[in-house]
Amino acid sequence: MVLRDYMARMDSQEPDKVLELLEPGFRFLIALPGGQRTGESREDFAAYIAGREAVDRTHEISRYAADGDVETAYGFVVEKGVTTGAFLSAVRLSPDGLMARYQSFFTTDFDLVDRP
Repeated sequence: MVLRDYMARMDSQEPDKVLELLEPGFRFLIALPGGQRTGESREDFAAYIAGREAVDRTHEISRYAADGDVETAYGFVVEKGVTTGAFLSAVRLSPDGLMARYQSFFTTDFDLVDRP
């Protein structure tokens, strides 16, 4: 359940705690409406976190699945009580149970699953 822990840490007042969940060679792709963010290390992800706007944001997971070393989650991003869009995210875990790769797609204009 690393993906759930990752999102909870990203939503916390100390998002840099997520770095504890990442392999040193962590690779990521985050596709946002304004463009993609990518990186190939824990340091690259630390830079991504440092550049995020600090807002009251939560990731509300509606669907979750795990199969071997891959976890996926679908849900909604809520900022200050307002749903801003939907995400579909996946992580591949290393043999040590840390995040080796992460891919996330966020959209503001399409919902795969209706929000409850």
